Amino acid sequence: MKVGLLRAVGVATAVYGVAVAAVPDLLARPSGLVDEEGRTEWATRTSLRPLAWRDAVSGLAMAMAPEGPALRTAAYVRIAADFGDAVLLGATLPGRDRKLAAVAVSVGWGALSVAGLLAGRRPEIMRRPVAGPLRG
Repeated sequence: MKVGLLRAVGVATAVYGVAVAAVPDLLARPSGLVDEEGRTEWATRTSLRPLAWRDAVSGLAMAMAPEGPALRTAAYVRIAADFGDAVLLGATLPGRDRKLAAVAVSVGWGALSVAGLLAGRRPEIMRRPVAGPLRG
């Protein structure tokens, strides 16, 4: 596990989540969730804020969880959220380009967390001691 990478992803996610909770347009505009005049409807802002708090809290958990099972669990939650976002936003956002961008961003952040979890791990076959005539 690469703790530094997981913590960096956590901090970035937490900061972004707080920013979107405060200014939902940061997510609404690039996602195409605005009206013809570029304004975000009140209902859309209301709907985006819980998503933003989910990101803030899950990112904070990754940034602060003790190394080991707690940090792994926080990373799994973040990965599930990112890949879930990729599926849902990719299926529902308006416009092909916005869908592709949302999928790329979501999968990219999820992949960073996966990389952080897998870094430094050796395949199982390499961890097993080899028994044989030359081993005592």
